[in-house]
Amino acid sequence: MSVEQPLWQALTGYRVLTAVYALALFGHSHDEYTRPLAAAAYLAVLAAWTLVTVRSVSSAERCTRRFLVTDLTIAVIGILLTPLVDTAERIEAGGHTLPSIWTAGAVLGFAIKFGWRWAAVTSAVVGVANLIERGAPAQDTVHNVLLVWIASVAIGYVTEVARASERTLARALEVEAATRERERLARDIHDSVLQVLAMVQRRGAEIGGEAAELGRMAGEQEVALRTLVA
Repeated sequence: MSVEQPLWQALTGYRVLTAVYALALFGHSHDEYTRPLAAAAYLAVLAAWTLVTVRSVSSAERCTRRFLVTDLTIAVIGILLTPLVDTAERIEAGGHTLPSIWTAGAVLGFAIKFGWRWAAVTSAVVGVANLIERGAPAQDTVHNVLLVWIASVAIGYVTEVARASERTLARALEVEAATRERERLARDIHDSVLQVLAMVQRRGAEIGGEAAELGRMAGEQEVALRTLVA
């Protein structure tokens, strides 16, 4: 299991829960919208997209660049659509956008997939959309934009560190496995060589003559090799 897999699982849950939250917010104040049908149509698309793409954020392999761009586009469209379906009074009072906090899920997808640099870029895109929606850099809007920016950059950085740690651990395990295998082969070879040297020493002593001298040399090499192995 990849060290980043829990992040994808958390993102999946976040997208579903925040989509439900956006629908609940609309249901609570739908009669205050100037164009409630248009808002309802957008939120229906948002809910359908979230449900259809649940598996797309279940892993890094399934979360493609095209999906993330589409996800971010839907979030930005929802933000920019808000002034057209909501009243100016509610917007100036700090009312939520149509996608609400679901938008952060699109940014977090880029953060987990591509790291903190892409998180910073996509956060900036969402921030600009929020400023356009509000019409002025109000304090609460700037505050929310900064929160999304900091959170996504932090998560992107943590993901990059986790991936680097995972690669380092994998290399360390490969080196450890290779070292154990070399040690096993070395022991097998040493044992085989020692057995041969011991046999040459015995046979040389039995035959005598020049063979005895060869056996004596084999015995010396056996002692030296045993010392080396020890």
